Amino acid sequence: MSTWPIYPLRGGVHPAQNKTLSNQVPIQQAPLPKQLIVPLLQHLGSSTEALVSVGDHVLKGQLIADSSNRISAAVHAPSSGTVSFIGPQPYPHASGQLLDAIVIDTDGLDTWCELEPLADFTQATATELLDKVSQAGISGLGGAGFPTAIKLSPRAEQPITTLIINGTECEPYITADDTLMREKAAQLMLGIDIVVQMLQPKNVLIAIEDNKPESISAVRSALGSRDYQVVELPTIYPSGGERQLIQILMGQEVPANKLPAELGILCQNVGTIVAVHDAVIKGQPLISRITTLTGQALAKPMNVECLIGTPVADLLEFAGLQEAQLGRLIAGGPMMGFTLTSTAAPIIKTSNCILAATTAELPPPAPAMPCIRCGDCAEVCPASLLPQQLHFYALGEDHEQLQANNLFDCIECGACAYVCPSSIPLVQYYRVAKADIREQEQKLIKAEHAKERFEFRQERLRLEDERKEAERKARAERLAKSKAEQAKKAAQAEAAGGSAAVADDELKRLKIAASMASVALRKAQKQFDTHGTDELKAQIDQLSVAAAQAKAALDKASAATPAAKPVADDEIKRLKIAASMASVALRKAQKQLDEHGTDELKAQVEQLTANAAEAKQALDSAMTAAPKTAAPATADTPTKPEPSPAELALKKAKIDVAMKRAALRKAERSEADAETLTALQAELTQAEQGLAKLN
Repeated sequence: MSTWPIYPLRGGVHPAQNKTLSNQVPIQQAPLPKQLIVPLLQHLGSSTEALVSVGDHVLKGQLIADSSNRISAAVHAPSSGTVSFIGPQPYPHASGQLLDAIVIDTDGLDTWCELEPLADFTQATATELLDKVSQAGISGLGGAGFPTAIKLSPRAEQPITTLIINGTECEPYITADDTLMREKAAQLMLGIDIVVQMLQPKNVLIAIEDNKPESISAVRSALGSRDYQVVELPTIYPSGGERQLIQILMGQEVPANKLPAELGILCQNVGTIVAVHDAVIKGQPLISRITTLTGQALAKPMNVECLIGTPVADLLEFAGLQEAQLGRLIAGGPMMGFTLTSTAAPIIKTSNCILAATTAELPPPAPAMPCIRCGDCAEVCPASLLPQQLHFYALGEDHEQLQANNLFDCIECGACAYVCPSSIPLVQYYRVAKADIREQEQKLIKAEHAKERFEFRQERLRLEDERKEAERKARAERLAKSKAEQAKKAAQAEAAGGSAAVADDELKRLKIAASMASVALRKAQKQFDTHGTDELKAQIDQLSVAAAQAKAALDKASAATPAAKPVADDEIKRLKIAASMASVALRKAQKQLDEHGTDELKAQVEQLTANAAEAKQALDSAMTAAPKTAAPATADTPTKPEPSPAELALKKAKIDVAMKRAALRKAERSEADAETLTALQAELTQAEQGLAKLN
């Protein structure tokens, strides 16, 4: 007997044991099926992705699917053959849903790929051993299928002090672990040695229920000189739960928000430990497992070692299914299992039992009645929950209260439903409630993510608007400053040339007056020559005096006015065009006057005559003020020497600087964006630097 102290488990039930149906014969080797259906998801965590294609030939043990996600487990080909299909296939799940799988048509040869075992694991490092476990795709074979490599990688600050090997197998019908411990005790010990080599725990406990005396004897015989403790536990359901087993062996409860590893405790199923042995000692990946085929509807109940992916129908045929007697087909045990909807579904890494029960063996549940508040469910709950309250809140879909009452601490062992006198399927209510809560949490996560994206976008737009507003203000300030400078320069120029402008205006007025007086005199002289009246003669005398006075005033003003500045060619060109247009307009009006002779046309001709005289006078003045152009070079005149390349380059650089400065000013006036202004400023700076070098 073990000397290790045992603590009582709170709650629990004692369902009728039916283990003798399947543990009376040795483990049988299941026949090789014609077709293997290997799901891409056989573990807790992320699904894998196929690494093979339809038509590929694969070997036994070859890697066919993997995932880059850390919480996942690789998938290997259970036998050699050809990949015939990749896609949705039946899957052993309560929902009956299809999941992606790789279908392999076996070739019957069962040819292994090249294996790489470790010659001496005692000389290997923990990292090397962990890599072998990870490459083998091992996941927990006793429960949810959590990837084993993850469990064997505790944090450095949380070393494992106690390693618990779980051989309790508390479900009433399942005997897969029982027969494994009887027949593979030596491999189990070596597997434990490998895990101990990796974790270096202080204590190693092998927990087995006392209803398995043959297993206890076999394991103790295989211990040898090892100081591992074989602990016999009283038979009670559900002592095989991880947290319940820790409570029995260690006397402490694992908090809901913590993992056993955080307390320095690690649990591993005996089947998982043997898989670790095969991966390290033999180099074999996890491609098969021991599964219990039991139930009174089978002619030959037994435990079989079958390949992962073997259809359930093939195993039932091998065990002699009597379909006429079949009442229910369950994947797993009667307490935590679920009804299997299709026998085409395959065996996966977590398939520990197929129960083919008759109607008498597992009669249909009685119709559910209202809860009578007897409290039996609370008495047997191993997690110390209040099942009746959880049922009440689940009916009302009160997710807040469900979580407040620790719904997710429920391990769905079914003990509450087993003792319920009202036959209420409590576990089903809890499963649905958990699924609803997870769905709501996913929606909340998505909504929060969408909110974060929206807020980020709004902040980005706000910053962009602020940047544009700052650029607009900067452009406005530059424009205002430029206009202020221009206005200042204009004011200075106006102040400097104000008197000159006044003199120019007066001179212009006098020119117009002299021109109009001269025109009036010539017109009167013409009329006098035609008619010769005394009245016209007197008018001529008067106009002659006025013309003489106007000319005298003009001559005096011209003499007093300083010499005009040289007029630019463009101004001269403009004045020529103006004089020409005035002359044309005058000739056209004169022609109309000669044809019609109206007073209106006469007045118009007089005005146009004055305008033409004024335009000609302005052109003459501009021509007089314009600088004389140099005479063309002759043979006797020395020609100007051709500019040198350096002078040409300097001239070109000056022109380039002027053009870029003009382009920058134009962009500033048009309020171009900051990027354009920056680029133009950079080009101007570069051009000015080039000009400075040439200078």
